[in-house]
Amino acid sequence: MKSLVGDGLDKLSQTAAQAPRLRSNLNFHAALDEPVQRLVIAMEPGTYVRPHRHASTWELLSVQRGAMELITFDADGALASRQRLGENGACVVEMPAGTWHSVLSLETGSAVLEVKQGPYRPLGDEDLAAWSPAEGSPAVADMLHFLSSAAPGDRFIR
Repeated sequence: MKSLVGDGLDKLSQTAAQAPRLRSNLNFHAALDEPVQRLVIAMEPGTYVRPHRHASTWELLSVQRGAMELITFDADGALASRQRLGENGACVVEMPAGTWHSVLSLETGSAVLEVKQGPYRPLGDEDLAAWSPAEGSPAVADMLHFLSSAAPGDRFIR
């Protein structure tokens, strides 16, 4: 049996705070080829989750601690919706396959349970939003600012 209780979530968040990407995860699935992928991801404010999609699987997110914002986009990159998750917001959301999305961590120590169909497949270029900057790009700071303040219909302009 695997569990994340007591100070385990605190330790995962401390690891995220010290990581270059400001994220850390604990897999509950034993192998990447399992039919259901289950993991808890600690995410600190300032982490960049590049807008992406999972073309062939739904994805369920459940905030375990803190607050995050789920941001969805249409196929052309216009912001479609913003939904606060956790801390006085909805705590569980399931997106259908093919939903373009990103997640912002709004509070230190935030963590989310992610569940999706396996096996694990790294995202290909076709599943990373071409209109968004790659991780490590100088434009990431501008994208994070856009994500934090954009309204439905807005588009990121490099």
